[in-house]
Formats: sequence, structure tokens, C-alpha cells
Amino acid sequence: MVTLSWQGAPAQMPRTAPAPSGIAVDVELVLAVDISYSMDPQEQTLQREGYMRGLTSREFLNAVRQGMIGKIAVTYVEWAGYYEQKVIVPWRVIEGPESADAFVSELAAAPYRRAARTSISGAIEFGSRLFETSGYRGTRRVIDVSGDGANNHGQIITIARDEALAKGITINGLPFMAKRLNYATMDIERLDIYYEDCVIGGPGSFVIPIEGPERFVEATRTKLVLEIAGLVPPVRIIPASARTPRVSCTIGERLWQERWGN
Repeated sequence: MVTLSWQGAPAQMPRTAPAPSGIAVDVELVLAVDISYSMDPQEQTLQREGYMRGLTSREFLNAVRQGMIGKIAVTYVEWAGYYEQKVIVPWRVIEGPESADAFVSELAAAPYRRAARTSISGAIEFGSRLFETSGYRGTRRVIDVSGDGANNHGQIITIARDEALAKGITINGLPFMAKRLNYATMDIERLDIYYEDCVIGGPGSFVIPIEGPERFVEATRTKLVLEIAGLVPPVRIIPASARTPRVSCTIGERLWQERWGN
């Protein structure tokens, strides 16, 4: 069973104002995937496999078909440090099994890579810029961030988040918490709370923590379906902006400074 947590929102997410030109789609979705050195090869494989299986799942494709337009635009980005982002699969339309299979085939052919540092803020800023030149006109724009650590490089995460939210972008999170906590590294306790309080935002934004390798495919599929369907449960919880953060949003930077001194 996957545990989900939401920011406060009504039963269906409001639509953001679409761009003035471009091909109409229900959602423009940036999949922003962590490839920092803290992600070991097995985790990287699970992460990519989760997206590949999620994007071709019956549940996901049904959600796409049920949209007002019946198609979405998706791009897959890998990120690490503040200056390390790379588009692995550029913007593609998914509207059924054939286009989903083509996207996944393109992703599967890309070699795995790793890089230093963890800059969620850099991933959000990069993803925000991708919308500006996508060539699509989505009724919603979503950045989906997956990763296994706190921001420790580049812009402060809350500044990057708030700038994206001001543009009408929703940010969702998929924190990978399957590893045993290692206090000798940059690991933090309750990465899901860090994502809730410091990373995600926008109407209906949510976090799905992954607490075991066997949960990755299920969690990724669930997240993709929710993002495309634009649905959130009727239960309301206090938005992060309306409460005192439960974790320091600069904890990653502090840990890096304490460990490496720069």
C-alpha cells in the first residue's frame, strides 16, 4: 500500500491559465529525476523502470484518454547539482499505447549516468524554463520531482519553489526513502516531511514517499495517474504555507557545510 500526503485542495484541481499559443494538451508534465551519486545503480534502475512501467500502464493511459483533450505532453529530465540537468526525452505527446511505448523506448535506450550534488532547486528552475519553449498549451503544468535527498546546492529550495508556483506550476514529490538512514552521509530523517514542507506546492500538490524498493513501480504509477487525472481526495490538511515548517528547508545545505566545509 502506498502512503500519500496532500497539500490542501478541493476534490478536483483548478486549471491554470494556458499559454497563448501551442498545441492544446490536458497536462504538460516534466518528470525530473535525481541522478546524484547518492542514488546507487539499483535505485537508478528502479527509478527509471518505475516511470517506464507507469507510463505504459492501463491505469495511466485510461487517465490520459479521459482528459478533456485526451492527450498530454511529457518530457523526462535527469538532474543532480545546480548546473547539472539534462533532457533525456524531449517533449513528446502521449495519447495512447503507441505513443507511450515510443516514449518509453526512447527512455530505455538512454545510458544511465550519475553526477555530483543535489539541487532540487536547479531541477525546478530548469523544469520551469522548459514550459516556456515546450510548444504545447496545457491546462495544467506540473513538475514531478523524484529523489533521495535534500537540496544542498544552488538556490534555496523555497525560493525556487515559490517562483514556480507564481507561474501557475504545480510541483509534486516522490521521495525515495528505501535506504537505511546513514548519519555519516547527507541522509536526513523523514525526507517525506522535507518534501511536503519545502519542495511541493500548488493546487492539489502531493507527496508519495517510497519506503521500499518493491513499492517504486506502484508509487510511480499512482502518482502519474493522479497528476494526469487532476484529482485529489476531498480530505483537507493544513497547507505547508500556513504552518511552521517541521524541518529546516536549508538542512541539506547545513549538512553539506558541516561535512565538507564549502
